[in-house]
Amino acid sequence: MLSFSNKMTKHAMAFFAGIGFSFTVAADYSNHPLAAGFVDEMVQKHGFTAAEVNQFLSKAQKRQPILDAIARPAEKSKTWKEYRPIFLQPLRIDNGVVFWREHRTALARAEKAYGVPAEIIVAIIGVETNYGKNTGSWYVMDALTTLAFDYPPRAPFFRSELVNYLILTREQKHNPLEFKGSYAGAMGYGQFMPSSYRNYAVDFSGDGFTDIWNNPTDAIGSIANYFVKHGWKTGEAVVIPAKLTRAREQLLANESFNTVVPPAININAWKKAGIAPAIKVSKNAPAIAIEFDGVNGLEYWFGLQNFYTITRYNRSPMYAMAVYDLSLEIKQAMRNADKTTAGVTR
Repeated sequence: MLSFSNKMTKHAMAFFAGIGFSFTVAADYSNHPLAAGFVDEMVQKHGFTAAEVNQFLSKAQKRQPILDAIARPAEKSKTWKEYRPIFLQPLRIDNGVVFWREHRTALARAEKAYGVPAEIIVAIIGVETNYGKNTGSWYVMDALTTLAFDYPPRAPFFRSELVNYLILTREQKHNPLEFKGSYAGAMGYGQFMPSSYRNYAVDFSGDGFTDIWNNPTDAIGSIANYFVKHGWKTGEAVVIPAKLTRAREQLLANESFNTVVPPAININAWKKAGIAPAIKVSKNAPAIAIEFDGVNGLEYWFGLQNFYTITRYNRSPMYAMAVYDLSLEIKQAMRNADKTTAGVTR
């Protein structure tokens, strides 16, 4: 028998439907066609009970805005001249200096331990979350479940991340329904996906808990560790300017051009293909050749191994270039601020 409130709800829904309103009922992911296989995997391979996994899935909600957002990433809809100003803003640079000063000790220790420059770590946190001010407002469980079950183009990846997320929260003794993050399920200061947390996050503060959500010291060490594990080369360049030596059409016909893959073609081979370095560099250095549509027209760059490492965070060349450019601006602003402080204290 229906309760009075349920009867009223049914009558109200029927009335509004009759005058043209539609309702979206929240999905119960425990009843999704893919749920049974997922539950079996979590039980058989990872030691969960069917009841607890079904409980988590039943609380997760399908979020259409997440599906809309992942279908139109900013990197695909903008040119470099439109994308760069989003991150290269005076306030973001100034806030980077503030963050660096506040966490100077941890950043210096991370640079010494991992060989990743402090400005690169600060720039990553600046681009990802504006120094922890915007770590995401979506429940991670909603985001990962929506993408794992209802986004076929990348469902296997997000299913794997959902698996890692449930294991991660069990390991850390947290409720998986409580964490918030980005629409893709990335979390904390550095926006780590669950698999990245489990593989690369470190307890850099030494307090016994790896906390990328609330502990910037752990986030700093974790980002540095992530970069090292993805091939960062201490003391080496990130990008170098380049110029065309043949018609652009000939270069565009080269399938390796503008393709983000591990650098395998060396500078000398690229010169033969029609693009040469604008400054002195080893002819044997492997590089990625990239074209950007900048404010002053088309511009060309060689991305070296460290550039490729930044793209392991986000596969967009524009993202990697924005991080690098922001790091340079923050480093210069930090120097200026230190000089000013030193002058005042004399």
